[in-house]
Amino acid sequence: MSTHPITLLPGDGIGPEITAVARQLLDAVSARHGFSLSYDEQPIGAAAIDACGVPLPESTLEACRGADAVLLAAIGDPRCDVLPRELRPETGLLALRSGLGLFANLRPVKIIPTLIDASTLRPEVIEGVDLLVVRELTGGVYFGTPKGRVEADGHVRAFNTMAYRDDEIDRIARVGFALAQQRGGRLCSVDKANVLDVSQLWRDRVEAIHAEFPAVELSHMYVDNAAMQLVRAPRQFDVLLTSNLFGDILSDEAAMLTGSIGMLPSASLGEGGPGLFEPVHGSAPDIAGQDKANPMAMVLSAAMLLRVGLKQEAAAAALEAAVDRVLAAGFRTGDLMADGCTLLGCRAMGERLLEALED
Repeated sequence: MSTHPITLLPGDGIGPEITAVARQLLDAVSARHGFSLSYDEQPIGAAAIDACGVPLPESTLEACRGADAVLLAAIGDPRCDVLPRELRPETGLLALRSGLGLFANLRPVKIIPTLIDASTLRPEVIEGVDLLVVRELTGGVYFGTPKGRVEADGHVRAFNTMAYRDDEIDRIARVGFALAQQRGGRLCSVDKANVLDVSQLWRDRVEAIHAEFPAVELSHMYVDNAAMQLVRAPRQFDVLLTSNLFGDILSDEAAMLTGSIGMLPSASLGEGGPGLFEPVHGSAPDIAGQDKANPMAMVLSAAMLLRVGLKQEAAAAALEAAVDRVLAAGFRTGDLMADGCTLLGCRAMGERLLEALED
């Protein structure tokens, strides 16, 4: 029996609660499908600041580098808002992505029929939506230099630099085109080429890489229009290719098509090293420790870990089927609650998922 080392990063807020559910399900599904998982739990975010004084200890990064895959729950704590930028939990996450060379973030958005009424959009608008946001993750304005704050002439000026090299664009474009080729064959590249030089380079390079994938239909869309089209006619999209900043915003907007950000997983991938798998929601400190969290995005992230990170397709499909069965039976956490459904807490939802997996 093969064994895969997994680094677990429970992080902050509801992170430990949803990690416990995911771990229980991973143990069950791996045993049923003929492989095993070994876990190394490490601190990150505010939990690491409390334990080690920094948001990403070197020991955590080294543990992640040595794993077959990394499963992260959530980071963030309001207590840390007063800390310098370099000591905040979010800085630890950026450093983790950079340290693992994770340049491609994949965020699937697929409407689950039993949850279609949970969305704030009309069912006829979102029915059948199945799209994938491919976001460049280690470049752009979050990492560009120079950046900072200066005082001059009696004023304070803050600045960040949005910058991309051609090779950074080329590699994320290839990821987007390859995924579009495996899906519906359509890629929409999002930019702001009408006003930004960096976006014009983005568009030029995407056009150049398109020659390697002639079977994929390529279109371009300005980011403001893309934001509007996501809520006007989201079925038009198959794969959305975006830069770091635009993808950060658009992927969260796309997440709400489903009615709850608590249902969506993500994967961050590099070249050859372990991938990072995490739900797209935050640490939800307002409900932490109250057994109210929705663990399903974490479970679906675990399914992505199995499929993409470990190549265990059957086990991944089994986890996803368990989620579908539980939802079809009318069980809901508070963020998804509707008339006629049964309200469950985080632990009870985990138990229902385990029962559905075993059935």
